[in-house]
Amino acid sequence: MNTTNNRTNPVALITGAGSGIGRVVTQTLVERGFHTVICGRRQSALDETKTLCVNPEHVTALSCDVTRESAVIEMMNTINRSLGRLDVVFNNAGTNVPAMPIDELSVEQWKSVIDVNLTGAFMIAQAAFRQMRHQTPQGGRIINNGSISAHVPRPGSVPYTVSKHAITGLTRTLSLDGRAFNIACGQIDIGNAASAMTKEISSGIPQADGSLKSEPTMSTSDVADAVAYMAGLPLSANVQFMTVMASSMPYIGRG
Repeated sequence: MNTTNNRTNPVALITGAGSGIGRVVTQTLVERGFHTVICGRRQSALDETKTLCVNPEHVTALSCDVTRESAVIEMMNTINRSLGRLDVVFNNAGTNVPAMPIDELSVEQWKSVIDVNLTGAFMIAQAAFRQMRHQTPQGGRIINNGSISAHVPRPGSVPYTVSKHAITGLTRTLSLDGRAFNIACGQIDIGNAASAMTKEISSGIPQADGSLKSEPTMSTSDVADAVAYMAGLPLSANVQFMTVMASSMPYIGRG
């Protein structure tokens, strides 16, 4: 494995690791030699993720609400004290609300998505950037979980789509600002990975023409392999943007 800093057992942080994509990425990175710190709101879900890993002793499970700045700072301080550095972040935590027109969306629903998907991602990236900038050796990699919705929306998806378009701006800015500190930043845009957030896709999801149609999905393990590839690159190389999706989903030519 050619890891980010050519280190044995480099340290990775995965947010939203209690289920779905975050859980499978955790399992994959542990298999590939990373010591993986996992976080999420529910400690019980994180502990379950840990037990599913081949080397659970290489997993540190820390409960953290990414929407609370104090919790994010405390978690990063714990990582620094116990592990000494941070090499890779998979900025993965996300949420959504049911599809609806903008005039039916409450401000509270808007905030619930933006707080996790954007502000939470910003605070994790900020804390990670600070750690990577000041550690020795300097540097690291931040991988943001975008979405197909970072390119084109689904009907009735205002807060989610806005949050994912904003993640692209965060990725581009971090990629530029990180150059001086050997910090790489890339983004993976995922389409129809089978997880708790995509259950309805197989049974029928709104299309641009107003119809409901079932869409194909792909295995979360395919996403995990893609993230692991990005995470394992030396800092001299970067996947700036990657799209991984179910091959025949209606993305190319959506609508």
